[in-house]
Amino acid sequence: MKVGLLVRIEAKPECADEVEAMLRGAQELAEQEEGTVAWFAFRESTTTFGVFDTFGDEQGRQAHLTGRIAAALGEAAQTKLSVPPVIAPVDLLGSKVS
Repeated sequence: MKVGLLVRIEAKPECADEVEAMLRGAQELAEQEEGTVAWFAFRESTTTFGVFDTFGDEQGRQAHLTGRIAAALGEAAQTKLSVPPVIAPVDLLGSKVS
């Protein structure tokens, strides 16, 4: 794991449950992505969600950004999110996954 993405997602209050369900369902898609090493979706508050994922290289990260999860998030942004998702590329300095 060398690179990652940190995504912050702010749902409209009336759509929070739908956004949660979408993120739970996205795990199956993440498992199908060869270049995605680790994928985590989380809920920070009633309407704030996030995703943190890691990749072995830039090629894997770019494949993820053009994949099915990114497309679903872009579609949700049109109606279910209060603001566009904030997607920040990160370089990993260390990791421990067991």
